[in-house]
Amino acid sequence: MTDKLIDLPRRALAGALLALAVGAVITVAMTAGGPPPPRPASTPAEQFSADRAMQHLVRFATEPRPLGSPAAARTRDYAVERLRAEGFDVRVQRAVGARSAPGLATFGRVDNVVATLPGTASTGTVLLAAHYDSAAMGPGASDDGAAVAAALETARALRASGPLRNDVVVLLTDGEEDGVLGAEAYVRRHPTPRHSVLLNFEARGTGGPSLMFETSRDNAGLVRAFADAAPRPHGDSSMVEIYRALPNNTDFTPLSKAGYRGMNFAYIQHGSHYHTATDSIANLDRGSLQHHGATMLGLARTFGKADIPKLDTGNDVTYFRLPGLMVVYPGALAGVLAGASVLALAGLVAAARSRRLLSLPRTALAAFSAIVPLIVAIVLAEVVWLVLAGVRPAYDQMGGLVHRPVPYRCAVAAITGFALLLWYLPLRRRLGPAALAVGALAWPTGLGVLLAVVAPGAAFLCTLPALGAALGGLGAVLLPRGRGIALGAGVAVPALLLPVWAQAVFDGMGLALAGVPALAIALLGLTLLPIVELVLPAPRLRTTLVVPAAALATSAALIVAGLAFDTFDRTHPRRTHLAYVRDADTQAAHWVSGDSAPPSWTRKLVPVRDTGELPPGYARGPLWTGPAPLVTAAAPDVTVLGHAGDTYKLHVAAGKGARSVTLRFERPITEATAAVPRAGSAKATVRGTRRRTWPGEVRFRGLPRTGAVITVRVPGGGRVTAIAETPGLPGLHGTPRPDGIIPSTREDGDLTAITRTYRLDTSPRRGT
Repeated sequence: MTDKLIDLPRRALAGALLALAVGAVITVAMTAGGPPPPRPASTPAEQFSADRAMQHLVRFATEPRPLGSPAAARTRDYAVERLRAEGFDVRVQRAVGARSAPGLATFGRVDNVVATLPGTASTGTVLLAAHYDSAAMGPGASDDGAAVAAALETARALRASGPLRNDVVVLLTDGEEDGVLGAEAYVRRHPTPRHSVLLNFEARGTGGPSLMFETSRDNAGLVRAFADAAPRPHGDSSMVEIYRALPNNTDFTPLSKAGYRGMNFAYIQHGSHYHTATDSIANLDRGSLQHHGATMLGLARTFGKADIPKLDTGNDVTYFRLPGLMVVYPGALAGVLAGASVLALAGLVAAARSRRLLSLPRTALAAFSAIVPLIVAIVLAEVVWLVLAGVRPAYDQMGGLVHRPVPYRCAVAAITGFALLLWYLPLRRRLGPAALAVGALAWPTGLGVLLAVVAPGAAFLCTLPALGAALGGLGAVLLPRGRGIALGAGVAVPALLLPVWAQAVFDGMGLALAGVPALAIALLGLTLLPIVELVLPAPRLRTTLVVPAAALATSAALIVAGLAFDTFDRTHPRRTHLAYVRDADTQAAHWVSGDSAPPSWTRKLVPVRDTGELPPGYARGPLWTGPAPLVTAAAPDVTVLGHAGDTYKLHVAAGKGARSVTLRFERPITEATAAVPRAGSAKATVRGTRRRTWPGEVRFRGLPRTGAVITVRVPGGGRVTAIAETPGLPGLHGTPRPDGIIPSTREDGDLTAITRTYRLDTSPRRGT
């Protein structure tokens, strides 16, 4: 008895030390590898300097520069001037870009800046891409001003270090925010080089390291060059698999579809500023600019000197970052490692059974039941989000990317711990700790096998933690004296990988998809069960009840703390949607808001949910409305130039000061073409219909004052509502927007919209 009593504190001490070691590993993994410090303007000329790049950024990233705006034109002219000064052959491609979506055709007149630096003995083209337009709601210092400034500084540094073997093209596109219109026009007008490397740079936040989150297929040569040449390379192949499955687009999408092989980069931390007025120079992390630019320059030089055809290896690789190290291995090893994790788990089961630590039926029951905490963790994490969005509806408009997310992320981790403990502690007594710890590994192992088949680049997130935990457990069983070392070494693998991945998902997707990082945290918890056994006391009823309750209470306390801590102010504002809508046919004017719960300032202008008096085709789902004063603003003009059957040729103009026009048709459209003098034309094939509005829609962004000719196929004809959109809200002199409230990211926010409705089969100049 005395020996057992002495053994208990030793065991607890060993468990506590092991838990502290694992915590230290997690902390190092999550905090290591941020962006480098910005380099000063005195940095040698052949190196990248964030301070020098900032001298460019302050010239154009102080105001919104959406497609067709004077600010966008000034940015274009500045970039042309600087690139010519560095010896590049610069041309401006004026064209019409096009994009289609269900029920929607989007067009825009774009001005792409194409700057070429010929190589000495070129084997291909290195294309450095960024977009110089911004969202209409903010100055876009990060999205994508930082990449434009980095490209200008990179162009200077390339010239300073001497000629390169391969051609280098700097492509600064227009109209990315309205549907990658500039990139679409570029690939339509420029044949893709036979051999090329594309490096596209973006941002979805205002800080963090520059992540390589997307590649073209057969990326082995590219990724290995990235791992060798990029300073502090960041990113992992699971991001590639996830992004390929998402509907999101950047300029990389049309360029890679056209045949460019390459990599896509972005920094994603502090995403609450994305596409808002606070995407400003003041909020930009200059270390992120340094990392963006140093990566761009390093890879431009590497690929500029490379034999580009030899980069085509014909296979993908798995890659991920450990503190201070980028791990790269052939994608074919995903299946091998998945098989190894299965064998390691089988060996652990056999070894533990031979020592009578578990029985097969109990282990099987443990494995089957371990799905419960995984599902419960996902559900509870989403409940956390629903509670937050219900208590504070403004979070919903932010897409879950809140200003101060740390308490909420910790709350998700705590409630995931609650789900695990609620399953583990009651069953520990019935099935035994060994059966639970071993059986639980069936889930990361099985998910690793599944991912190796359907998404090999992401398989490492499960196969390596499962393999490490199984081998660590096997060492603990076979080498009792080295049990602590074996267990620690085994769980170090999931501790290095899974928390970092959960953090990246939180950064990129926000709290609205909290179930995804909760799954990663739950999988980590399953691999840590041997340590839990060492730390927690014997499985008594009190322990079974108190410990999970403490985890649940911790989660609730963190939510309350987060709500108190994450308040809105001038530097951390909330968003609101508001538009001015006047029907030029009836002269009825309204304020319109799509907010689910408008703030008090907006609510005074839109007191009711009534869309009955809005122009035909304007109401899009539930809206708040209120009467607005009549003001003078540009009105649209649509003239039918001719039609044959279901095809109508329209001349569309938006009026002086208007930036764009939208046409909403009461019947589905199947095809649209837009043409502008001296810019050419573009065609979009449309499938499906629009949701929550009239079924067909055509948008033209950056519409010139002379208008455009739009040819559209509308089976059945019918009515069309034309909406001229001018930036800014009129008539707010007595009720200016207060500090701490900024426009939302909805595309028709902070616009003056003047509408006219026409019948396609009658005189188009007579409103109905």
